[in-house]
Amino acid sequence: MATSSYTHRIDSDLRKQSEAIYSALGMSLGTAINVFLKKSVAVGGFPFDVRLDVPTKETVEAMLEAEKVAKDPQIKALAVEDALEELKR
Repeated sequence: MATSSYTHRIDSDLRKQSEAIYSALGMSLGTAINVFLKKSVAVGGFPFDVRLDVPTKETVEAMLEAEKVAKDPQIKALAVEDALEELKR
């Protein structure tokens, strides 16, 4: 197998943290990058989900409703233990 070099700049803290993780797994950062690239080729893309963390319409609506409820003085706040007791009734 022929090899070639590739140079890329990364944040020094990110590199140190990544090297610590992969060292604990018994491999170098270079080996970890090769594993990532081989898996990418095998699956035809990223070997994990890559997406924006954009909430769905339903999630946004639920968050707005939760804010509304939290600000409503008519709603009685319960401690966790009390809420669990209410659910048992």
